[in-house]
Amino acid sequence: MMDLSDKTLTDQGLPLERRKGRVLLIACGALAREIVDLKAHHGWNHLDLTCLPAIFHNHPEKITGAVENAVRKHRDAYEQVFVVYADCGTGGLLQAACDRLGVEMVKGPHCYSFFEGNERFAGHSESEITAFYLTDFLARQFDAFIWKPLGMDRHPELVQMYFGHYTKLVYQAQSDDPALTKRAQEYADRLGLDFERRFTGYGDLETTLGSVAGTKP
Repeated sequence: MMDLSDKTLTDQGLPLERRKGRVLLIACGALAREIVDLKAHHGWNHLDLTCLPAIFHNHPEKITGAVENAVRKHRDAYEQVFVVYADCGTGGLLQAACDRLGVEMVKGPHCYSFFEGNERFAGHSESEITAFYLTDFLARQFDAFIWKPLGMDRHPELVQMYFGHYTKLVYQAQSDDPALTKRAQEYADRLGLDFERRFTGYGDLETTLGSVAGTKP
């Protein structure tokens, strides 16, 4: 994200006006790489990015307050602020906060849904109730975000307790990366699950950010 100190200042050190035409994306850190790639690919240079800790993936109760603080901190410097989170386990609290603040957010229950496309994901979600999903980010960070926080590195017997009701691991690939596919397969084997790779690309994330940017991806 661009340093806010580059704004034109008055003699009192206050901004003369919002950064005209610029949009701030307040995003989950787990989406940073994908957003940066999309910005570069489409030339969305008027979109700035600031990310909240990706570990909130494991602590959804922290998301709403952190987003509210970030919006209040930065909104006066931008023409628009957009929240790059779906509901993400907040039980509607994040949407309610965004409504109060007058900002928009990504539609959908979570990133697994919007990466695949919310309509498509909803169409088979009931039949995949025993599927465990990984994205590119989680394929890279499986040990740090799943294996170790759940204590399975120290207590292998917990694998059955946490994952015994799952039947398959679905790797939703945002990129064509054989190394990530291999990792995801290894994690499925480690958890004792069937494996499916499903190339999603950026899904609704790309079309949503295209609308925010004022272009069609």
